[in-house]
Amino acid sequence: MGTSDEEIDRLLGKLTPRARALLLDGATTWRTRAEPALGLRELVMSDGPAGVRGEAWDERITSVLLPSASALAATWDEDLVESLGGLLAAEARRKGVDVLLAPTLNLHRSPLGGRHFECFSEDPELTGRVGAALVRGVQAHGVAATAKHYVANDSETDRLTVDVRVDERALREVYLAPFEAAVAAGVRLVMAGYNAVDGTTMTANALLSDPLKGEWGFDGVVVSDWGAVRSTEDTARSGLDLAMPGPDSPWGEALARAVADGTVPEDTVDDKVRRLLRLAAWLGALGEGEPTASGAARAGTEAPPAPRPAVAPRERVLARRAVAAGSVLLSNRGVLPLDPGRLRTVAVIGAHAARTRTQGGGSAGVFPPHEVSVLDGVRAALRGRARVVHVPGPRPDGPAPPLGHDACTDPRSGLPGVLLRMLDADGRELYAERRRGGRLLEPRLVPGAHTVEVSARLRPRTAGRWTLGVAGFGRMSLALDGRPLLAGEFTPPTDDPAVVHVNPPAQYAGADLAVGQDALLVARRELAPGTGRATVVSAAPPVPDAAASPAEAARAAVGADAAIVVVGTTEHGECEGYDRTTLSLGATQNALVRAVAAANPRTVAVVNSGGPVELPWRDAVGAVLLAWFPGQEGGDGLADVLFGRAEPGGRLPTTWPAALADAPVTRTLPADGRLPYDEGLHVGHRGWLRHARVPAYWFGHGLGYTTWAHEELTVPPRAGAGEDVTVRVRVRNTGARSGREVVQVYLARPGSAVERPVRWFAGYAAVRARPGESVTATVRVPARALRHWCVRERAWRTETGRWRVLAGPSAGEVPLVADLEVVGPRTG
Repeated sequence: MGTSDEEIDRLLGKLTPRARALLLDGATTWRTRAEPALGLRELVMSDGPAGVRGEAWDERITSVLLPSASALAATWDEDLVESLGGLLAAEARRKGVDVLLAPTLNLHRSPLGGRHFECFSEDPELTGRVGAALVRGVQAHGVAATAKHYVANDSETDRLTVDVRVDERALREVYLAPFEAAVAAGVRLVMAGYNAVDGTTMTANALLSDPLKGEWGFDGVVVSDWGAVRSTEDTARSGLDLAMPGPDSPWGEALARAVADGTVPEDTVDDKVRRLLRLAAWLGALGEGEPTASGAARAGTEAPPAPRPAVAPRERVLARRAVAAGSVLLSNRGVLPLDPGRLRTVAVIGAHAARTRTQGGGSAGVFPPHEVSVLDGVRAALRGRARVVHVPGPRPDGPAPPLGHDACTDPRSGLPGVLLRMLDADGRELYAERRRGGRLLEPRLVPGAHTVEVSARLRPRTAGRWTLGVAGFGRMSLALDGRPLLAGEFTPPTDDPAVVHVNPPAQYAGADLAVGQDALLVARRELAPGTGRATVVSAAPPVPDAAASPAEAARAAVGADAAIVVVGTTEHGECEGYDRTTLSLGATQNALVRAVAAANPRTVAVVNSGGPVELPWRDAVGAVLLAWFPGQEGGDGLADVLFGRAEPGGRLPTTWPAALADAPVTRTLPADGRLPYDEGLHVGHRGWLRHARVPAYWFGHGLGYTTWAHEELTVPPRAGAGEDVTVRVRVRNTGARSGREVVQVYLARPGSAVERPVRWFAGYAAVRARPGESVTATVRVPARALRHWCVRERAWRTETGRWRVLAGPSAGEVPLVADLEVVGPRTG
């Protein structure tokens, strides 16, 4: 059907004011309301951005898992990111999802931010460009993308209530800029965050109206983060259009009453409904006719999981390519790439090698159809060529992992997994099923359900004192072979949905287990209002001797031609709902790397994290390769890099400190509910330059398997204010192998009349060249990179006069410098 304003108004006229108001909150957790009078079906939403989970947290409903957003930004490859957006759209359409809640456009303001893996970078220009590419890729295939979390939602501590205080210029030039880029790319939805900005919660903030809807002309839907609407009238009078989830939001009937009594104007509600109908029309969800592919055959959240088609080979190839493209070679002393033809034995060391962390924790989590660990990838690459020896090393610091299907059996069927039962108040079984593991975030609700019970027969492979746990809220208990281990009432310390529904804290008890003697573990939790359903049962073997593990790893490394040691963060170290308190990987993992490096100079340290970590041993190893959270194909993609089948294509999207204390911006903890962004414009590499500090690795840094000389920078002698500037940089491949270089351009404004960073990122272009070949990178510097926000005039302005253009391979290495004269009126 048509999508003209006249047609939308005609449809709007079919509804009473009350019916219009009721359309503006959710029908369920993930669906909007239908309206038969308009032929409007429900719109289905799903978390992202690394995958499309769908409506249910059920490990049997699998999803393609891509590398983390920080890894995608590290590719500095918008075409590849756009292709990955298309892959996500195809996945959404297969699952009947209309709206993908991605990309996340918040910035890496502090290295302690707990959700960095889900965000692209520290820089507004790079974040905007990569985010826009993902939006284009998703929406080119008929699925709506959502730019989130608008705005200044850059840390997790007290995220539901924190009041971010940021000056107007920094807000405009830094934090709003990526959202402006997404709107320019045509994004269909923008999500308002939980936080407040300058005293007003974002779901009621004037920033939703201007600049978003006014200055930028955004004609899509502003949706709340889940549960972020806590009042009716102030949020309804703001630029917010849709309150999620439903049906019990503060809008619904309360909004209908507010419209009826005149406290919320009808015109305000009508504008919101027009936007929703416009979105539905674009999605093919409005009017009569056959449903679109994304609207057909939607299964309810409580229905049995539908079988998912196998992952297409092309999807696996693209996901694997993305791993290599985003992996960042931080240092290399002639060790990489490893030549498989010269290897007889390779030692692969570390718990993260066998259980590589493929994604971050929180609401964006999905259940991939498979996960290729680093160990799997190395074994596959060297099969028939070399022997691979694995030493697990110490268990990373952190809580015990959820029970996996390989560590226990369902006591009823004897098959791998656990037994989930729903019991009534008298303990009678209402429902039972076998599940693959102990992480059960949405046990199926049935009438009369009172208690969730998860039982498993443990099969210990290690004797000694095990750590057993159950996570959730409310009254919980844990028993082993009928013997109580713990029981109590555990009250939620927060109403943060990521904590209550996705990542609840665990309660632990110890028990002695013996090899060959199975033990029955039974966990129970009562269902109570406000406590969610999430129930997680975990078990961890005895912690190995901290001194023995590095020694065992060193012995394996000594006898190998090369050693690959994998270290990283845990789910509770990088997770939605929590900021980090340290960047350390822990004493045990650091000792492991040092021991392996001392035993074998051909040691490659692979870092498995979503954001910056301290690498105190970085100068002791032969090479450091940053894997990020690489997604389901991680092990194969990293093996491609390790053995030279692919070049490590990544460049850092965020500056990495050598030590947390060196970082110029670290604060994530509010004081009296407020979090001041006192650094203003000086975020990321800008802050490092302002304070004349040298990090471990600069924004933009990354090595390939060849070397480059940056030879010449050509800048036009003058440019008009408000015009893009084209810069050309000649580089030469000085190595023995073909490769790709990311040529970066920065700006500076000596003698500026307004405060500015020492220099700031303005644009980039990637080039490829054969050994000895020179190529010229053409870099477009957008006019916005030269403008500043004039607070007094509340307008964009561009200074005329002499500007400095710098080019090089990172923010800290810019060997080429030229001047640019900007002429014309002082305008944006």
